Amino acid sequence: MRILGSLLTLGHKCPIFLAVPGGILRTPRAMIDGRHCYGTESGDNSRPISRYPIPNIKDLPSDILKIFEEAKKPVGYLPNFFKAMAHRPNELRYIYTYFDFLLNKKTGNLSLADKELVIVATSAYNRCPYCVTTHAAMHRLHSKNPILAYQVVVNWDFAELSQRDHAMLEFALKIAKPEKITDVHFQKLEEHGFDREDAWDIAMLTAFSAMANRIAYFLDLRPNVEYFTLGRGHK
Repeated sequence: MRILGSLLTLGHKCPIFLAVPGGILRTPRAMIDGRHCYGTESGDNSRPISRYPIPNIKDLPSDILKIFEEAKKPVGYLPNFFKAMAHRPNELRYIYTYFDFLLNKKTGNLSLADKELVIVATSAYNRCPYCVTTHAAMHRLHSKNPILAYQVVVNWDFAELSQRDHAMLEFALKIAKPEKITDVHFQKLEEHGFDREDAWDIAMLTAFSAMANRIAYFLDLRPNVEYFTLGRGHK
């Protein structure tokens, strides 16, 4: 009972909102990873968004400011990942350039929603709260489906996926685990309209996501609160 009382007290001090189909469920006693809560209210701003200091925007090079402006365009605000990575401007340049290329390249058979779903599945496998929150939101935005990313996070194998999307995520998670990739895995993709170049794209997205998951853990990143309602029809 003493332990239960302590947990209830801690939960009361640290309310969070869970993303659920159809809206946001307030669960004041819930905790994420036993240490921090990710809230959609700004009542408790005692925890910084990163373990490392966020540089003053006036001190950043002009090309980093341009990256910030590009990163803001899809959602209207600057994701905390970019604020945190600005601690190392040179690394942010290369990371952004490659990720932007992977996400926005015009060739291949992967849509933006497909790519975000691959990132969601990889991030869920790696249990990364920041990346799951942000990319599930981006999937909702691009797919106009408020439920599917949530289902993938809980259990991708039971999610309401098309056969095509199931094959895509199955291949991605073979890369994420990682396991031996054989010609059989490529053949399954090809049966659903993906070619070898698409397989490359899925693998690179998965590999990049795994790296980003580890960076987010290392930095102890906190998602922007706006991500929790993005793509759910909330103003």
